[in-house]
Amino acid sequence: MSRNISRIVRDLPKSGIRDFFEVVQTMSDVISLGIGEPDFPTPWHIREAAIYGLEKGHTGYSSNLGLPRLRRSIADHLAARHGLSYDPLSQILISVGVSESIDLALRAVLEEGDEVLYHEPCYVSYAPSIALARGVAVPVATRAEDGFSLTAEVLRARITPRSRVLMLNFPTNPTGAVLLGDELAKIAALCVEHDLLVLSDEIYCELIYDGIRHESIAALPGMAGRTVYLNGMSKAYAMTGFRIGYACGPEEIIDAMMKIHQYSILCAPMMGQEAAIEAIEFGAPDVEKMRREYERRRNFIVGALNDCGLPCLKPKGSFYVFPRVDGTGLTSTEFSLRLLREHRVAVVPGTAFGPGGEGYVRCSYATGYDRIKTATEVIAGFVKSL
Repeated sequence: MSRNISRIVRDLPKSGIRDFFEVVQTMSDVISLGIGEPDFPTPWHIREAAIYGLEKGHTGYSSNLGLPRLRRSIADHLAARHGLSYDPLSQILISVGVSESIDLALRAVLEEGDEVLYHEPCYVSYAPSIALARGVAVPVATRAEDGFSLTAEVLRARITPRSRVLMLNFPTNPTGAVLLGDELAKIAALCVEHDLLVLSDEIYCELIYDGIRHESIAALPGMAGRTVYLNGMSKAYAMTGFRIGYACGPEEIIDAMMKIHQYSILCAPMMGQEAAIEAIEFGAPDVEKMRREYERRRNFIVGALNDCGLPCLKPKGSFYVFPRVDGTGLTSTEFSLRLLREHRVAVVPGTAFGPGGEGYVRCSYATGYDRIKTATEVIAGFVKSL
């Protein structure tokens, strides 16, 4: 039957994260620093909004673009928080998570063979999503010496006449890198110079530390008309299961994305949209409370990993650290599998995020402080034994 499977799908690798956690699921008593999902329950008032929506019988379809009130709330939030201006009637689309927005945007703008630049290590779905949209994935390496942030100099060297789109994800999964100030402005200038569209995945923008203020490339001069801003409720509001994301951008691109969304998904879940309204309008104190706790955990885990001999940069955002493990003499996969099988602690091999992740593992600190403390003690013992 393999001849009946599309070549692109047949050649597509399975998620390195999910493959690894298939192994985890067969084991008991594992402390997981793996899956990037908040350990906090969704704040009660947000859950309550979904319940009230059900009680009121709000269980049907919404507009393809999403509930008008939710789109207005998002527009107001982005204007106040990031200085971005979007018409909620025509420039905002509610999707089933940010992952759907990425897929819609790529399919809406790419012709077969168009090149899409993206920084690596990166979230596992970017290259497969580009391939499924018949584009050509062009990774741009980032380095620990640069804090795993993208530089205009390295990006310029990868641009060709076929380059069509630049995908950004800052703060970044898996490294926690941020992109700010002069470097962000230089990259924006490159996009204008080479007429690149930008897909900017800013799902972790509320989870940023050390008093830093997030900057969106969409807010820079000349960028609003060539940027699709992507965000959602999963990470900052601890709403992963609600599956609500959103895309904001030029009306023509949002309309094109809506056509695909209309015929494939129709609309995002109504109960999730009801909850998202509550989160956007009243959830800021909850986000700040969780952000402060993530920052406390980050400070501890970075210190603990460095102390046990795994060099680890202090990330400026998200809820991941990316310690270096090649000094142990093991590959990323060997280190992760032995730590799991011999010591019942799960981390993700860096190679799940692209070839540039070899020599590293990803640890999520979106788990309880005490569990992080126990896990790092176990890791220290494992490293010492090596």
